[in-house]
Amino acid sequence: KLAVIDFSQTQESRLLIDRFDQSRYFNVVHIMQQEGEIESSFKSGESRLVLIIPSTFADDLHHLNKGAVQIIADASDPNTAAIASTYGGAILRDYQNELLGIQKLPYEIKVETRMIYNPQLISAYNFVPGVMTLILMILGAMMTSVAIVREKELGTMEVLLASPMHPLQVVLSKAIPYLALAFLDLLIILLLAVYILHVPIRGNLFLLLGESILFITTTLALGLLISTITEQQQAAMFISLVGLMMPALIFSGFMFPIENMPLPMQFISHVIPTKWYYSIVRAVMVKGLGFMSIWKETFILLGMTLILLTIAIKKFKVYL
Repeated sequence: KLAVIDFSQTQESRLLIDRFDQSRYFNVVHIMQQEGEIESSFKSGESRLVLIIPSTFADDLHHLNKGAVQIIADASDPNTAAIASTYGGAILRDYQNELLGIQKLPYEIKVETRMIYNPQLISAYNFVPGVMTLILMILGAMMTSVAIVREKELGTMEVLLASPMHPLQVVLSKAIPYLALAFLDLLIILLLAVYILHVPIRGNLFLLLGESILFITTTLALGLLISTITEQQQAAMFISLVGLMMPALIFSGFMFPIENMPLPMQFISHVIPTKWYYSIVRAVMVKGLGFMSIWKETFILLGMTLILLTIAIKKFKVYL
């Protein structure tokens, strides 16, 4: 997704914008009027790259035989930023060659690239949120599902349910320890990220911790649902590891940009909790944004949690 600031407003600049829009790598989604709109565009996710064409672009081409444009990339995802900048440079070189072929003049277009949020393209800025997402997802879902299924397999679930404890207390007693364990793992990851990998937490720490607890609760609800539909530990572990790990990895946006996927896969990613949590962590930790920038992802995770808990509790009552 590309935004453009065209200070030149000439035929040459419009032709350059068309080259970007006609390529299969970019989609011009917004024409900005001033540079002050860039940060809000990146914060909202409206664009991933901004092309700035100066007012002297056409005059420099005709009189100085060279021109300069600026590419600003959202480097909170360094891999995507680097690849998109490379593609942008290739399109500019093709445009320059086209001018050479038509005008027979030694045109030269100079590209100036800036990376926002991660100027040095440090891979840890992308790696830490992704690993955090995967660890919390697998830990919460797998441990909760196996813990309850173990009681079924050993035949002790009937004993627990026959006790004075309410069934909901039984479920919570299995889930809360793993909530504490996952939260402890979260703290360890953040400490390693800040003091070993030197990844700063630019946003509010308590907001990040609160969003993480919400995501952990979502994974625990998913694990509880798996436990209600399986009768053996091997089956629960297979579903939570094989059935969740690959979708969590592929559809989170950690390894592959979701906007580059086919539309059916993009629709599937909407129901994967890791996609929304990864966006939250990257926004708060790397970009330093507040709740107003991630409220949509937060309410989606909250809705998923309520839906998963409702289904799991209903199926648990059927088991009873």
